[in-house]
Amino acid sequence: MNWNKDAIFKALGDTTRRLILDELSERNEQSLYELTVRLITKHDLSMTRQAIAKHLSVLEDAGLVSSKRKGKYRVLVFNNEPLKNLLKTWIE
Repeated sequence: MNWNKDAIFKALGDTTRRLILDELSERNEQSLYELTVRLITKHDLSMTRQAIAKHLSVLEDAGLVSSKRKGKYRVLVFNNEPLKNLLKTWIE
């Protein structure tokens, strides 16, 4: 699959979005609430769930994050394939 390189770089260009990816790579499949708590407690961010949801929207547009239903909750899933694909074109 071809991902939009500009969307990937836009998503990675923000510190908060990189922290979100760090958290999801460390512990995948978190709810928005769980992710918000981890960002606030581990990284001392003072953001609302709505603000984090906006960052997640940018990450979803880049194909780096998706969400799926798990029981009664919607969980966030990190997808590193766009990053692998992006780097693969330069490294190989």
